Amino acid sequence: NATKKAQSDLLAQTKNQEASYQSIIAQKKAQQTAAEADIYELSQRLKAADTSRVPSGAHGVLAWPLDSIRITQKFGKTTASGQLYTSGTHNGIDFAASIGTPVRAALSGTVLETNYISASQDKKIGYCQYGSWVLIQHANGLATLYSHLSQVSVTKGQSVTTGSIIGYSGNTGYATGPHLHMSVYNASSITFTNYKCSNGSVVYIPVAPTNGYLDPSSYLP
Repeated sequence: NATKKAQSDLLAQTKNQEASYQSIIAQKKAQQTAAEADIYELSQRLKAADTSRVPSGAHGVLAWPLDSIRITQKFGKTTASGQLYTSGTHNGIDFAASIGTPVRAALSGTVLETNYISASQDKKIGYCQYGSWVLIQHANGLATLYSHLSQVSVTKGQSVTTGSIIGYSGNTGYATGPHLHMSVYNASSITFTNYKCSNGSVVYIPVAPTNGYLDPSSYLP
């Protein structure tokens, strides 16, 4: 009887923890949806990008950013994006990646900008936007963003080579679980803005006009 009671108590505690966890997930999904809508709205306000210097899509222009690849969310207007985002679009590709997985530069280039925040800072600002990220500009007119990182291993202005480690995947920013978000831009169209988080904190993020976001799958292997 004592064993059964202990098991019953443990089951009740587990159910309570599960309910609490699901509530947190639902809240973060709602915040992520709002953030995507804000990015989309900011993008539409910008002047359309000049795409004449951007290389046409060709598989293999970019290398995979992770050693093991499993795509969990594709680019653009997909069935999932219509459900997840108010704008109905997703401005990059999401890859499954546990915290601490090495993230590699998809192509040689120069680190245009980085943003690193600690776990305590991330919590303080409300897990806002891309979290910790690295943005690399490439000689062919493209730029690549790697976000939600747990650690940034490069600095602004640093030269990197294809496959070099630029950071480690994480769960920072608006993320419902550990993963890597990768965006590909028309590099000349990128601007930076201070984004106000839901709790009033401000973070620095890159934005581009709607046509400045490119489909990563057109350039990846």
